[in-house]
Amino acid sequence: MPGANNPSEDGAPPRRSSQIDCMPSFVEELQRKYPWTIIRISDFGGSDAPAARTSDASNASFGTPTPTSLEADLLHYKELFAKLRFSYVEQVTKEKTIRSMVGDPPQIVSPQENAELEAENSKLKEALQDLKAEVAARVTMTEARSRELARKYEHIQTQHGQMRPLPDKIDRLEREIARLSKTQTELLGGPDNLSLVRMLEIQTLRKREEEDMRKQLAILDAVVPRKKKELERLTTELHGWEIKRANATAAAREAKRRKENAQAGGNNNGEDELEAQGRWHRAGKILLDEILLHKA
Repeated sequence: MPGANNPSEDGAPPRRSSQIDCMPSFVEELQRKYPWTIIRISDFGGSDAPAARTSDASNASFGTPTPTSLEADLLHYKELFAKLRFSYVEQVTKEKTIRSMVGDPPQIVSPQENAELEAENSKLKEALQDLKAEVAARVTMTEARSRELARKYEHIQTQHGQMRPLPDKIDRLEREIARLSKTQTELLGGPDNLSLVRMLEIQTLRKREEEDMRKQLAILDAVVPRKKKELERLTTELHGWEIKRANATAAAREAKRRKENAQAGGNNNGEDELEAQGRWHRAGKILLDEILLHKA
């Protein structure tokens, strides 16, 4: 049938997992070349040989960064940049002050220039505040994006671990499908019998057999009560015959005992009274039968 995953004409199952087979090795090779960590990704923005990091928090978290270690690194870098900014402002101020003092002629600033400079500084401070607010917003957005990327990375790692055994399972299932297809072909007598028409015929035949079996079961269910009653009757009769057999056995034993006693005593050539009565009754029965026969 079209669209079905049947074995090919040469008997080999289709290789549907060829792309999946190479996926784990490709991901592992990519992760070995480019480790997916926040610190190493940030190194791509700098020079080819980044400067050595001397902070204790950075050195402790360089191998296996964690959210706590990253926050410690960020706080450490903020402190370093604050000190650097203070040193830069202090150095520039000292340099300007010394130049104004030793310059020839010395620089004399008027109150008007100071006022203009203050106004310009106010504008620059406002612009700086706006930039700080923009930077803070970008930092917040970056942190949220980083957390989202971290969750996605953990999810990808989990899926990667789940996908690792999939190629072997797919190969095993394909071999099992090929084996079952071969077994089905052998049982049904050839690949021509696997057509849809043949399968429908087999299904119809199985339904008929099932219907026949149900009818036979219904007949047997109707016969069961009668058979049970007959079994009870035969059991009762058998019990009566068992009692009669036990009585006859006891009487035979008693007759044998009397005969043995009579033979031991030498009475009437070994015949006891019971045996004599039996012979007399048997002779009377024969005589009566002859009389009835002559009358008829």
